[in-house]
Amino acid sequence: MNRFCLALILLLVTPFAAAAEEDEMKGFIVDDTISHIGHEFYYAFSERLRATSPMDFNLVVRERPSARWGSLVTVEYQQRLVYRRFLPPNTVDLKEEAYDAADWVRGQIVKRKLEALLQDTTDLERDEL
Repeated sequence: MNRFCLALILLLVTPFAAAAEEDEMKGFIVDDTISHIGHEFYYAFSERLRATSPMDFNLVVRERPSARWGSLVTVEYQQRLVYRRFLPPNTVDLKEEAYDAADWVRGQIVKRKLEALLQDTTDLERDEL
């Protein structure tokens, strides 16, 4: 009876232990846009990223609209700015612009991941640098 209870406890605890190791959820692109232009950019941007690369990272797309200058759209990866661009207020088709931004952001993420792998951390941990 004790062996059965111990085996049952181990079976129930094992999935939770594996989940604790991987506590960060990945594959999210957070929409923090306000205007119609920002939403249109976000949808085309996220469509392109999901179609062209595995989503093993999280991004935040932010927008600061201005009636005079258009919208300032930024993309953040690990709380750092990766992309920034002003979109004019009279923009009709943002798909091409969003696709170019998605390709560029994907390249920057690959570059940052490679730099993190090649970073010398013999004296300090990565978060201390």
